[in-house]
Amino acid sequence: MISFLERVFDARRMVNDDAKLGDFPTSKEAYGNLARIALPSVIEMVLISLIGSADSVMVGSLGPASLAAVGLTDQPRMLLMSIFFALNIGVTAIVARRKGQGDRADANRTLRNALVILTGLGLIMGVIGSAFARQFMGLAGAMPDTIELSTTYFRIVAAAVPVNALTMCISAAQRGTGNTRITLAVNLTANIVNIILNYVLIYGKFGFPRLGVEGAAIATVIGFVVGLALALYSIAPHRKRDGFLMVRLHDDWRLRKDTVRALAKIGGNSMLEQVALRIGFMMYAVIVARLGTLEFAAHQACLKFLNLTFTFGDGIGVAGTALVGQMLGQHRPDLSLMYGKISQRIAMCVSLTLFGFLIGFRRPLVGLFSDDPAVLALAANVMFVCAMIQPFQTTSVVISGCLRGAGDTRYVAVIMYICVMGIRPILSYTAVYLLHAGLIGAWLSTLIDMAVRMTLVYRRFASGKWFGIKV
Repeated sequence: MISFLERVFDARRMVNDDAKLGDFPTSKEAYGNLARIALPSVIEMVLISLIGSADSVMVGSLGPASLAAVGLTDQPRMLLMSIFFALNIGVTAIVARRKGQGDRADANRTLRNALVILTGLGLIMGVIGSAFARQFMGLAGAMPDTIELSTTYFRIVAAAVPVNALTMCISAAQRGTGNTRITLAVNLTANIVNIILNYVLIYGKFGFPRLGVEGAAIATVIGFVVGLALALYSIAPHRKRDGFLMVRLHDDWRLRKDTVRALAKIGGNSMLEQVALRIGFMMYAVIVARLGTLEFAAHQACLKFLNLTFTFGDGIGVAGTALVGQMLGQHRPDLSLMYGKISQRIAMCVSLTLFGFLIGFRRPLVGLFSDDPAVLALAANVMFVCAMIQPFQTTSVVISGCLRGAGDTRYVAVIMYICVMGIRPILSYTAVYLLHAGLIGAWLSTLIDMAVRMTLVYRRFASGKWFGIKV
């Protein structure tokens, strides 16, 4: 008799026999293939999130206003970066497909064209962000006690948008090949530099002036520069010739219509998704920010843990994106389906572990970000909802990554419009201003958003309509 665990986790049982198109890996081989890509990616994203949380701990020690001010910059900055996130989704999907096809020349051509496009767009977005920093902070809901601090931080960080965009592009291409160890090394090193300089510049150590929030912004920019230097090194021609990605100055850097068209096809839909995400998140942030500085500080503390737990799903989703794309490139939709399902199984196990952890340690966790009793009491209650979000968030993130790897970015974009720009802000506004449910009500709207999102992307993945999408 087949055990429950075998029925759920056996890779060979995830695809019907009549749908199999060739040799099928054992469970050990299949889970091992996914783990080789997912593990470095999860480690990278979790450690970066932890370092980012340490950044917030340092800023939070300056007071609730400083913590809230830096938090206010998150969504406007992500809005500026949305076009880069979108194009990089296209880069990952296309490079993964070319990796599966063994077409190294076109993979590198895609990377070169993306770098050229992102350089131009990065300069434009950097100028816009720096020039209109105060206006962005006003839109984000900055209050009188946070407007100056948030504007200072945002103006400095926005100037480094071109640097960050290029690093993200190279990392996206490396993830498409499944080479997540390189992105781990690049981003982890850059963030360690950031956190060290935070200590030096925020508090004025080793003879440097005490710069507070401004010092945190400068440290972030220097970290971006280090990250770009390492990313460029990873694709430089002096590396071993067995690297799938490699660019040279004397390569053909002219934009190719077919390459740009392929990036636009996937990136265009992803751009709609990113715009929906950023506008929806900003509307949500404004609703919460107008509850008051203490409420927003508590919100930011809990949001750090939501973002941290998000990275587990995002890391597993990277592996799903790469393997789904590569298997479709090899004309093996059956293996794409299998790897997608394996990703989902792992995501669910991780999310249940996170649920228990957040419930059990909620009070000491939020205590890392503030010692204000009012902030701590409110944040500890919100952490219950944060824990409940875990299964829905992690699963939806992983399935969405698999669909992106197949090039099914239009469907994911539509779902984001429905959930993030529709369900979440409408329910948040209703909960906060009509039902007077405060911060808890706003977070419950996130829970409903995640549950609907997971249901919709799961149905799409199970339908198999993404098998025939051309990239």
